[in-house]
Amino acid sequence: MTTLKVHNIESAPEESKALLEKSQKAYGMIPGLHVVLAASPQALDAYQQLHELFVNSSFNENELTVVWQTINVEHACHYCVPAHTGIAKMMKVDDSITDALRNETPLADAKLEALRTMTLSLVRNRGNVSQEELDAFYAAGYGERQVLDIILGMSQKVISNYTNHIANTPVDAAFEKFAWKK
Repeated sequence: MTTLKVHNIESAPEESKALLEKSQKAYGMIPGLHVVLAASPQALDAYQQLHELFVNSSFNENELTVVWQTINVEHACHYCVPAHTGIAKMMKVDDSITDALRNETPLADAKLEALRTMTLSLVRNRGNVSQEELDAFYAAGYGERQVLDIILGMSQKVISNYTNHIANTPVDAAFEKFAWKK
């Protein structure tokens, strides 16, 4: 049952209309999450800005997917896991990466696994990671910027995952074939 209103461009608050039009232009559709977030123009704007900032962070497509999906799966987001499965396919991320993340199995690539492990630790421990965990992350080839970039990605995912839990946002038709349950 949806507990938050699902808007469209006509029903959205005036301040959200241009943001929804931006989504339409960017994606050829307006994602369900965006029409829910439209009730708060500031939340929708923040989400869109965080998304853009994270996409332009120090991470490549595989690494973006690892951070997003690790958080989506940990938060058990029924909407974001299928959406980011489709997005990963569009970004040409190997299915073995997506499958491992969706199934919570170790990644074959040691560096990506270190990224997954650090992301999980940051989420589960609310940022309270040990020096040993940081040292292991750095030894895998990452640095301080990547720790902060994970936190940036977490900020985006908190907005989307929590909103989708409250709203029970319907999965967009384009991503229904990637349905997922924890």
